Amino acid sequence: MTAVPARRHEGLYFAIRNGKLLAGLVVLVPLIVLAVAGPMFVEGDPNAYVGIPASSPSAEHWFGTTMFGQDIFAQFLYGMRVTFVVGLLGGGLAAIIGMVIGFTAGYRGGLVDEVLNMLTNIVLVLPALAVLLIVNAYLGIRSVGVQALFIGLTSWPWAARAIRAQTFSLRSRDFVDLARLSGVRTWKIIVREIAPNMSSYLFMTFILLFGGSILIAASLDFIGLGPSQGVSLGLMLNNAARWSALHLGMWWWFVPPGAGITAIVGALYVTNVGLDEVFNPKLREL
Repeated sequence: MTAVPARRHEGLYFAIRNGKLLAGLVVLVPLIVLAVAGPMFVEGDPNAYVGIPASSPSAEHWFGTTMFGQDIFAQFLYGMRVTFVVGLLGGGLAAIIGMVIGFTAGYRGGLVDEVLNMLTNIVLVLPALAVLLIVNAYLGIRSVGVQALFIGLTSWPWAARAIRAQTFSLRSRDFVDLARLSGVRTWKIIVREIAPNMSSYLFMTFILLFGGSILIAASLDFIGLGPSQGVSLGLMLNNAARWSALHLGMWWWFVPPGAGITAIVGALYVTNVGLDEVFNPKLREL
C-alpha cells in the first residue's frame, strides 16, 4: 500500500529539481493561461479593422496592426487558443489510435500483429500532404475540427510502433501471466496490468504528439491548406507572407506568431526531456 505513494514522492522530489522540466513549464503554463483567458479580454472580432493600417507596436495596439488595421495582439490571443485546441484534438486522437493499435498488436501477436503492423506501415508511408490536397479539392471542408481529425488519423504510426514494442516486453511478465491464467479478459489485462506500467511513457508520447500536431497544423495553415476562416498562428504567418510583411519591414506582423509557435513546441519538447529524466532512473544521475 505504501509503494505507490513512495513512488509519487520520489517522482515529485526529482521533478522539482529537474531544470529542464521546470524551464519547460515556466514557458508552457503562462502560454496555456494566455490561450484560455486571453480572448476573454478582447472585445469584438479579432479580424475587425480597429486601427491605423500598418502601425507599429504602441500603447493602444501592443503588437501593432496589420496592413488592413487589424489588431495583431487580439489575433495572437485567439490564434494561441486555436493552436492549443488543434494540438489537443489532433494529438489526443493520434495517441488514442496509437495506443489501441499498439496495445492490441503487442499483446495479441501472431496474425493480429502482422495485420496491424501492415496497416501501420501503410499509414506511415502515406503522402499526407497529397491526401489533404485531395480532401480540400473534392470535399471543400476546411475547419479546425477537420484539420485536427486529419492530423490525428495520420500521426499515430510511430506511437503505435513504440507502444507495441513496450507491450511485447511486458506481456510475458509474471503479473500478466497470472492475470491471464485467472481468466481476466484481454482488454482488462491491457487496461489494468500493462497500461499502468507504461503510464509515464504514454504521457510523454502524448506530449510529443501534441507538439507534432501543432507544428503540422501551423505548416498547413502557412501554405494555405488549413482553415480559411477564423484566426490561428499559422494563418497569421500566411497572411503576413501573402501581403509581403517581411519586405515592407512589418516585423511585428510575423514575429509574434512565429515566436508563439516556437515557444509552445520548444517548451513541450523541453518538458518531455525533463519528464524522461524524472521517470527514468538511469537518467537521473546524468
